[in-house]
Amino acid sequence: MLNLQTVSPLTLTTPKGFKATGIHVGLKRKRKDLGLLVCEGGASAAAVYTTNQMQAAPIIVTKQAMEASEGRIHAILVNSGNANACTGELGLTHAYMSQHAIANHLQIKPEQVAIASTGIIGQTLAIDTLVTGVDQLVASEAEEEADAFAHAILTTDTGIKTAGYQFLMNGSEVSICGVAKGSGMIHPNMATMLGFLTTDATVEPNVLQTILKRSIDRTFNCITVDGDSSTNDMVMMLASGAAKTPTIMLDTQEAEQFEQAVTHVCQELAKLIARDGEGATKLIEVTVQGTDEERLARKIAKQIVGSSLVKTAIFGEDANWGRIVAAIGSIDEPIDVSKIDIRIGSQWVLRQSMPILFDETLASNELAADTVAIEVDLNSGSAVGRAFGCDLTYDYIKINASYRT
Repeated sequence: MLNLQTVSPLTLTTPKGFKATGIHVGLKRKRKDLGLLVCEGGASAAAVYTTNQMQAAPIIVTKQAMEASEGRIHAILVNSGNANACTGELGLTHAYMSQHAIANHLQIKPEQVAIASTGIIGQTLAIDTLVTGVDQLVASEAEEEADAFAHAILTTDTGIKTAGYQFLMNGSEVSICGVAKGSGMIHPNMATMLGFLTTDATVEPNVLQTILKRSIDRTFNCITVDGDSSTNDMVMMLASGAAKTPTIMLDTQEAEQFEQAVTHVCQELAKLIARDGEGATKLIEVTVQGTDEERLARKIAKQIVGSSLVKTAIFGEDANWGRIVAAIGSIDEPIDVSKIDIRIGSQWVLRQSMPILFDETLASNELAADTVAIEVDLNSGSAVGRAFGCDLTYDYIKINASYRT
């Protein structure tokens, strides 16, 4: 069992080799809107991107940079307040200008810079404002500057989202930390969120990519808020190698330890995103077990937590297990529906696909908690999968009805 120690403070600069900052330049009215993460010696990089076919200009430019640099990234520039999405050739030009501005500022090659944007879709990026702001960016290892970066990437989030762990690998202390943003337009796979992780372990880009992708499949790709995916979003991880660990190779004990730690950080961030869903009052955690494959268990869990009827029942504190059954049955793969068990909170409400008596008052009280747990057992195998989401409330409509104003 990997002995993970929670990192305090939880910042991107806790792992050795990283600096960060975040400032307000005018892309948003008041709040910080431009962030910079730097690994001066260069870092191995891995990234997973939104599956939305309408991918924004920053995603295109970052993919090109990752290919051109063979996964060696020195800096990530992030702006909020404007997504630079659906902005045509002009938007692509602005994305390149952003990349070149920070490359000139740091005296590195453009292909060593990844960029990300989040905010309103379809509006022209105020590129002069952004480029002018780049000259004001001074990254450091200070906790407050890492905190400033975490604030600079937010949109409708109610607060910053951070997580981090440390553990020993062959006697060397390794740190993995991350920040994320996201509260609406969240739906698997890889949607309206940005996530950035740093580590001081030594990992080659191809190995880091494999580990990050597997971790994301179990975490970020298992959250849903509203069923809508976005145009801009990605998770990127940088490994500085500054902890001087032996190079991590796949299919080794060190790789297994490292992947466990990455998955833990990703899961903490994913749960924070789900809990901060626009207008949300509750985090919903769904565990599905008893299938032949983990993939199928995760798929069913996502189907349940993504159901608008389930989400509204949780908001209404109504233990309506029929909505959960309906969500399970709508899966597009064959399952044995004759022996399903369901538990809501502490109470079993269905056994072998037959209703059983339960305490409605207790169930309603438990559904009023900040976190609501739903467990499903299909009794057809040993695999387990989880998904995370939130309830669907009146405030979600209010927030999104006036998003541009």
